[in-house]
Amino acid sequence: MYVVGDVHGHLAELTRALHVAELCDEEGHWTGGEAELWFLGDFVDRGPDGVGVIDLVMRLGEEAAEAGGSVSSLIGNHEVLLLGMHRFGDDQVPDSMGPRSFARSWLLNGGLRSDQDRLTDEHVEWLTTRPVLKLRDDHLLMHSDTVAYLEWGSSIEEVNEAVRQVLKSDDLVDWWECWRKMTTRYAFRGPQGPEIADELLATLGGNTIVHGHSVIADQLGVTPEEIDGPLVYADDKVLAIDAGLYSGGPCLVVPLPYAEA
Repeated sequence: MYVVGDVHGHLAELTRALHVAELCDEEGHWTGGEAELWFLGDFVDRGPDGVGVIDLVMRLGEEAAEAGGSVSSLIGNHEVLLLGMHRFGDDQVPDSMGPRSFARSWLLNGGLRSDQDRLTDEHVEWLTTRPVLKLRDDHLLMHSDTVAYLEWGSSIEEVNEAVRQVLKSDDLVDWWECWRKMTTRYAFRGPQGPEIADELLATLGGNTIVHGHSVIADQLGVTPEEIDGPLVYADDKVLAIDAGLYSGGPCLVVPLPYAEA
């Protein structure tokens, strides 16, 4: 099994990384056989071709299934932002402190008009049916390093269904809260990090949390160019895989279970 973190519109870099990992050919067609590949969300924004990344992942899912493998993905906070912009535009969030809208946050967070213009009903349907959490082989896969997921429920099934219902609705406040919760981060840093990770794993299952969202270089206080692999932390209970591709870091394709060199 392999996992990929935040791609943020960098289609060429993703294709090269998957090719090096022998999961696709140079043109981006599946060569991974029966391998299992999970994307942890944030396909769009801050890079030139977010919809192209979505198209690649959707097609790889079809090709992998034909070969006996699988390609699946979680939804990240930037997908919620993309979809919120698509649905609500510049509508102001009711009762918010100051000017708040999906359009404003989308622009502030690297949204590209080209992605909005190319977004189809098929893309929207696919994105809104992605889970936010998944348990695979004792690995708890999640986009954001946050415990805010538990505000939606106390099991993976409850959380996924709650978010799915939000994304089916026309409630701007619920959508905004979904975006806000999924932008929180750093729950597993610091001296209490291992304990918080243990509590989350005890509630949702698994032995190791695997997340994207928070750039490894920011956690280590180095530049993204210095990152060459994922970060194991919180007493080996958490694995961070976002190497900051949009800011000059590598596109990591991480095998699970992961063993540090």
